[in-house]
Amino acid sequence: MDITFLLNGEVVSLSNVSPTTTLLDWLREERGLTGTKEGCNEGDCGACSVMITDAEGSRALNGCILFLPQVNAKAVTTVEGMASADGTLHPVQETMVEHHGSQCGFCTPGFVVSMATAHLNGATDHDVQLAGNLCRCTGYAPIIRAAKAAEGAPVPEHLRTLKSKLAQDIPAPAKANGAPHVQPESSDELAAWYLDNPDATLIAGATDVGLWVTKGFRDLGAVAFLNRCADLRGITEDETGLRIGAMTTLTEVEAKLSPLHPSLGTMLRRYGSTQVRNAATLGGNIANGSPIGDGPPALIALGATLQLRRGDARRELPLEDFFLDYGKQDRAPGEFVEAITVPRQHDTLRCYKLSKRFDQDISAVCGCMSITGNGTEILTARIAFGGMAATPKRAAAAEAALVGQPWSEETIRKAMEAMAQDFTPLSDMRASASYRMEAAQNMLLRYFHDANGQATNLLEVSA
Repeated sequence: MDITFLLNGEVVSLSNVSPTTTLLDWLREERGLTGTKEGCNEGDCGACSVMITDAEGSRALNGCILFLPQVNAKAVTTVEGMASADGTLHPVQETMVEHHGSQCGFCTPGFVVSMATAHLNGATDHDVQLAGNLCRCTGYAPIIRAAKAAEGAPVPEHLRTLKSKLAQDIPAPAKANGAPHVQPESSDELAAWYLDNPDATLIAGATDVGLWVTKGFRDLGAVAFLNRCADLRGITEDETGLRIGAMTTLTEVEAKLSPLHPSLGTMLRRYGSTQVRNAATLGGNIANGSPIGDGPPALIALGATLQLRRGDARRELPLEDFFLDYGKQDRAPGEFVEAITVPRQHDTLRCYKLSKRFDQDISAVCGCMSITGNGTEILTARIAFGGMAATPKRAAAAEAALVGQPWSEETIRKAMEAMAQDFTPLSDMRASASYRMEAAQNMLLRYFHDANGQATNLLEVSA
């Protein structure tokens, strides 16, 4: 594959690129830019953070699970490119020195990149922006102080003008195709190619597929990178609800859905890290079929519909019907997720994520519920869980125990008992089966108290 991109302001053109070479490996091995570190090599620690800029702006991403074709036509800025050409340090580099934000220094380059990207974007929610950067030395206090101290400083010229330089220097980027690997420009192009190559791997954000290479050392065979399919991205809204393109990132989903469903927004902010959410797509989160993905339970509770495409043929089905068994979905060879639609509705959604770490951890149980009533009687109930079965799954027996019954704690507790008919959870390293069941049942009780205005969030309750 042939690709062209900017690297710290300079044009780079590469030929015959292996499609599954990670940006991290290329930077370190081919360019000697060793400031970008390999820590976990799976997108958890942030030591590999890089700033990626395109026409839509700049964002921090994990270089360790970012494949080279994904930066085609974009600008890559590493920690080596944060200082100005005359050697003047970036404001966050200066404040990290002033506030003693570095000790061993291994994590520092990744922190600097994340902080500089947030500084460029005017983001001051530092705990959120830095949740994907791990430090074992300082504790985060001096790092957060450094981020705060840099807030008012001007953005360096070479970073502020990066978008315009990108458009000027790479007006017609290389088309990253090289059989059997492609980077289609539209869903039509993708549909035609995938019909002829149904065994190929589709790569959206690579936050999951990246680990197949970095941890599993898998040969992916033919691949298609979907990040250039602009018509698969974006969220449109009409009187019936929302249509979310499969390539819409979780960052974009969070921004759009948080005002409509605040509990979903709160849960999404715990989905991975800023770097992961900037890459991960909603369609990929669904299509990989994980039983512990946090997106599907929320969307199922909202009554979402999945839109699938195979060649020129399209069909749709309720999202809960897409998941058939562990690792198996209702998807024909050559068929891909095109979009997700969410009906417009009054917000009754609550999402509860239970994990060992608060930030960027896999859920032991994720419960999402939407229950409506007329003040005395429960009219509808949609309850879905991740982590309780081989697939994301609705709690049909619990729902049936609720509908038509009075809105009372007694009704809720009967539904909690009925939940034992819905699930036979497994025990694993994250939780035992009994713990999962009790936690899931208590989430329904939490919903009842939450909906009745009682404080249930331990992060918000005070003595």
